[in-house]
Amino acid sequence: MTDDRKDWYLEYEIKHNRPGLLGDISSLLGMLSINIIMINGVENQRRGMLLLCKDDRQIDRLVSILNTMQTIRVTKIRRPKLRDRLAVMHGRYIKSDSDDKKTFRFVRDELGLLVDFMAELFQKDGHVLIGIRGMPRVGKTESIVAASVCANKRWLFLSSTLLKQTVRSQLIKDEYGSDNLFIIDGMVSVKRSTEKHWQLIREVMGIPAVKVVEHPEAFVQNSEYTLDDFDYFIELRNSVDEEIEYEQIQKPQFDEQDGFSMFDF
Repeated sequence: MTDDRKDWYLEYEIKHNRPGLLGDISSLLGMLSINIIMINGVENQRRGMLLLCKDDRQIDRLVSILNTMQTIRVTKIRRPKLRDRLAVMHGRYIKSDSDDKKTFRFVRDELGLLVDFMAELFQKDGHVLIGIRGMPRVGKTESIVAASVCANKRWLFLSSTLLKQTVRSQLIKDEYGSDNLFIIDGMVSVKRSTEKHWQLIREVMGIPAVKVVEHPEAFVQNSEYTLDDFDYFIELRNSVDEEIEYEQIQKPQFDEQDGFSMFDF
């Protein structure tokens, strides 16, 4: 027997809060045979709900009744998007750029939300190219790895500064799989660029898999790729007003006096 129920996202603004308001709405959902999957408060005196029901007419009836209530105002009723699900899980919406809908912004105290967001992106099928911007030591690479674990993906560094400055020029046979996630540090690839390394990047770009590029601006300035090739951009800051200054990032982070070495393999 198949489950033909559909999930919905309901969001409403609380105009006049009173004791028992949530109970009244929950009772109404129960009378309409609509199941509640998850409830949470979201931003600006709003509450979000993930719902489950068999018939779209149940949702039509629900909305018509809610629209008669003076204490709330329905702001969203739709099949849930990724941002809706995460808003209910974390109690806040992911902020996107008003001019560039591909860009999503996070601050460091939202790492849990960021990891869940990236884990959902990492589970997409086919070629997906994601750029992530941020100052050194803000948590970019660590968040990518954590999201890979959540998405049950094997991550592979083509270039990285996680432990040492690493640049790869070849992969072994099982590393070419589309279930793998490929991570590129644009700064390291540029500073340590070799033709073999860039040939490997070109090969990886042809694999129907997810690729994440740290410092995408540096990456495209020194390659045949452009920012238009990216499907998503993620910006991670220590605070909302922090400027991401690429001039500072471009300074070498490690040299021989630091005790760190750089190696290729």
